[in-house]
Amino acid sequence: MKTALVIEDNVEIQENTVEILELAGYSTVSASNGEEGISLATTTKFDIILCDIIMPGMNGYEVIQAFKKNPATARVPFIYVSANAEKRELEKAMNLGADGYVCKPFDTPDLITAIERSLLK
Repeated sequence: MKTALVIEDNVEIQENTVEILELAGYSTVSASNGEEGISLATTTKFDIILCDIIMPGMNGYEVIQAFKKNPATARVPFIYVSANAEKRELEKAMNLGADGYVCKPFDTPDLITAIERSLLK
C-alpha cells in the first residue's frame, strides 16, 4: 500500500482528500501546515506528497524547496493541490520541481490520475 502525505490547512478539504485517497487504496497521513508536513517526513517515508500552496506560516513553495533540499525526500513525487489556477502559478510550481498540479475544487478521477502519473515517473 502506498502512503501519501496530505498537507492542507483547510480541515474540510484535508478530510475530504484523505477520504478519497483511502477509498482509492492509499494509506494517508495529514498535516495542517508546511512545518508539520516537513516534520512528519523526517519520521515517516512517503510515496507521494500532496500540498496546498497558500497556507499560514510556510507556504507550499517553501515546503517543496525544503523537501527538494533533503536527500531523504528530494525524489518523492510532489503534487500541488491549489485553488489558484493561474498559468504563472502553475509554471512556478513546476519550475520548483512539482510533479503535478491539481486545481481545487477537483474531481476525484483527476486527483487519482495525477497521483498515479506521478508515481510512475
